Amino acid sequence: MPLGHTARRSQREIREGKAPRRLAERSGLQHGWIARGHSAAANMTRRLALATAVVLLVIASTVVHADAYNPFSSPASGPYVGAGWGQFDLHLHNLNDVGTAVTDITHSSDDAWKAFVGFRFAPFISVEAAYVDFGHPNDHFDTFGSDGTYHVTMTGFSPAVIGTLPIGPLEVFGKAGYYFYNLDTRVDFSSGPFLESRHSRSDFLYGGGLGVTLLGHLNLRAEYERVDVDNASGSDVFWLSPSWRF
Repeated sequence: MPLGHTARRSQREIREGKAPRRLAERSGLQHGWIARGHSAAANMTRRLALATAVVLLVIASTVVHADAYNPFSSPASGPYVGAGWGQFDLHLHNLNDVGTAVTDITHSSDDAWKAFVGFRFAPFISVEAAYVDFGHPNDHFDTFGSDGTYHVTMTGFSPAVIGTLPIGPLEVFGKAGYYFYNLDTRVDFSSGPFLESRHSRSDFLYGGGLGVTLLGHLNLRAEYERVDVDNASGSDVFWLSPSWRF
């Protein structure tokens, strides 16, 4: 007789009391084993769920504490103040501001500095206002029948918008704004006389660089800026700029 029919008949005989006692006991043992198997599986599932929850809590706690003590983290938003020191390269093309025709002119450079305040609306966007002094670039020039030296002074105010992309501890940023400035030019001819001029202007300013924040508040930036100065397009400056984020 097939095995399935035998099992069904044995179970029916057990219910009707016709099966031998040993067969009934064996069937009861089998049901007990099955019940204990289901109970053990349920216990194992509960233990695995508890262990998983504990591991997740440990990982979450580690991440929170690591973020709290991360020396490269900084406030996500808020004000900041800073200063910068750099090298300004003046790519002067002519001296039309003082009415002098130039046949040969030498690019010049000088130390520059700036002081700035800003506000970070989020880690990705901020606005900044700076007072910028590009120093006193000066060098030699030649004209038709004469030569001499020129001296240029540029000081002014620069508002800008800065976009930042955090990459781990580093910040890659770009900026764009305007430079409102006073331009003073003096030309000293080797023959004796001199000419002077003063103009107030505004020109487009843009640039970018890399930054890193230490101790949670001290931000250090290495940046490059370019200023489209009239008669001196291509003039640029490299800055090292520390700032403090509140």
